[in-house]
Amino acid sequence: MRSSHTGSPRVRAGLAWAAALPLVAGALALGAPAADAAGHDGGRHALLGTKPLWATKQADQGATADSAAVSARVYLAGRDAKGLAAYARAVSDPHSAAYGKYLSAAQTRARFGATRDQIAKVTDWLTKSGLKVTGTTNRYLTVTGDAAAAEQAFATDLHNYRKGGHTYHAPSTTASAPATLADAVLTVTGLDNAPKLAKHHSGELPPPEDVFRNSGPFSSYYGSRTNKKLPSAYGSKAPYAVKGYTGKQLRAAYGAKKWTGKGVTVAITDAFASPTISKDAATYAARNGDAAYRRGQLSQVLPNKYTHIDECGAAGWYGEETLDVEAVHAVAPASDVVYVGASSCMDDDLIDSLGKIVDGHLADIVSNSWGDIEANETPDVAAAYDQLFQQGAVQGIGFYFSSGDNGDEVANTGTKQVDTPANSAWVTAVGGTSLAVGKHDTYQWETGWGTQKALLSKDGNSWAGFPGAFNGGAGGGVSKTVPQPFYQRGVVPDSLSNSLLKGRMRTVPDISAVADPNTGFLVGQTQTLPGGKLGYDEYRIGGTSLAAPVIAGVQALAQQARHGVAIGFANPGIYQRYGTSAYHDVTDHPLGAGRDLAVVRVDYVNGTDGSKGTTTSLRSLGKDSSLHAVVGYDDVTGVGSPSAGYVSSYRP
Repeated sequence: MRSSHTGSPRVRAGLAWAAALPLVAGALALGAPAADAAGHDGGRHALLGTKPLWATKQADQGATADSAAVSARVYLAGRDAKGLAAYARAVSDPHSAAYGKYLSAAQTRARFGATRDQIAKVTDWLTKSGLKVTGTTNRYLTVTGDAAAAEQAFATDLHNYRKGGHTYHAPSTTASAPATLADAVLTVTGLDNAPKLAKHHSGELPPPEDVFRNSGPFSSYYGSRTNKKLPSAYGSKAPYAVKGYTGKQLRAAYGAKKWTGKGVTVAITDAFASPTISKDAATYAARNGDAAYRRGQLSQVLPNKYTHIDECGAAGWYGEETLDVEAVHAVAPASDVVYVGASSCMDDDLIDSLGKIVDGHLADIVSNSWGDIEANETPDVAAAYDQLFQQGAVQGIGFYFSSGDNGDEVANTGTKQVDTPANSAWVTAVGGTSLAVGKHDTYQWETGWGTQKALLSKDGNSWAGFPGAFNGGAGGGVSKTVPQPFYQRGVVPDSLSNSLLKGRMRTVPDISAVADPNTGFLVGQTQTLPGGKLGYDEYRIGGTSLAAPVIAGVQALAQQARHGVAIGFANPGIYQRYGTSAYHDVTDHPLGAGRDLAVVRVDYVNGTDGSKGTTTSLRSLGKDSSLHAVVGYDDVTGVGSPSAGYVSSYRP
């Protein structure tokens, strides 16, 4: 979905407790500048991807009125866009002589940032075209005006198109900039206005959502409690789902040992901000055995105001921030955590949050539990994201994105596709597993996260429709837009990367951690209780929204192990360790071929208490749509999950 706010609304990637909730980016291939027959600079520089796929002849409703309002962003290419990408690769590749030779934020701006001359020339072009420049940063210019001015500036006609029962305007041909500005203009976003911009609000956020509670019985660790009276599944009695793993259990599972993340800062980006995060995080740590927060250990960088509050479901993002903060602290209890909230769930606002981290180098590790389906992304916005990710890479900043919660997305969208920004070649895509931590915090096994759900029959003697319908799973698969990056060569099988017959393409994910809400993490949050009062409560949660901050926490431990030296963009190093003892090689049948696994789960019908009764269901594990966790790299778990040897493998 697009917006005249020049971006798509993003969805929380995980936050799955009953069923997983639904969850941008390849490099933009810039067009070559053209010249007229006399060799003058009167040609145009194509800004590829600016005409959306839904702007078809069949949907065309005619020209947009000249007076129609347009709001857009013109992203600046900077001094050396190709050089930025090349240095981002070199500084991240352990085989490169430039590996680890990071630049400071100031050095990055000086070497690759936009010049005053570029900004001045782009401003002059836009204003002479009849657009008003309403804001200027070192990354982009914001402009407003009417359709006639936008058409003149970008040498395209705006037409009205039918999309999803509504009419929106969009470029009828690829937008362009003057050839003389080919080295200055990266792309433009916002020339289409789907969906219609929501009204700005005062900035006052709504109260927390209604309380969600898990119903017992629970296992305290995997397999600790089983009801022998329930029907068997796969030849045995399935145990009850855990109440929710805690930091102690996750640290044991992923080899934390003595490492705590001391001296490392992890940033988290989401939309909006929980008004009770500091209190909730402190309460949760005290109740569940995590280290108390030091003064200043948890901080927030927030916008001046919030927008799209209703459209984005602002209150639902409070739980996302809470999960991310508490998961990072549980795994890396000594690391600093800085939350950088976006003013909405739109691309532009999320890009601004990421930009704050890069421009201020607020952290070396950035956890992001949000995204969208690849079909909703366009190369113009992808280029803006990738520029940020590359700038981060040259500074030693790594970005970690949830891979999604709907498996191959067929059940959700009808089309097999990956999620974004996890599809970017410049981020670490984090997939999901179902995790079994046993007695005395011992790691037992993991499967790829993919769940089928079957309800207990009315007579209690069978699981109706066993094994049941697909109920959520880790996102993965092959990008339709992003070519295979160098670090995946020789590791990702051609049978996966070339499955679209377009040549080798980017395959998702890269690495994985616990995500299954049936083997999930215990989280604590202030919620709206029955009767309308606010109160702290705890519940089990999952989704790749959990996996991303868990991996971010593990990376903080690894960075501490290498004496604080930044890991930066982690993928080349992650794939360099493929096939070693650094990983659990996760498969869907960890106990052997043909031995399927499941847990029993009891849920309140109303999600709060037993007043409306409960339902009992069997959740089969390792059933991720058409995706499969197999020996070696796979499109559910990537190279696997961190093992006891992962953190220590970073020691110099």
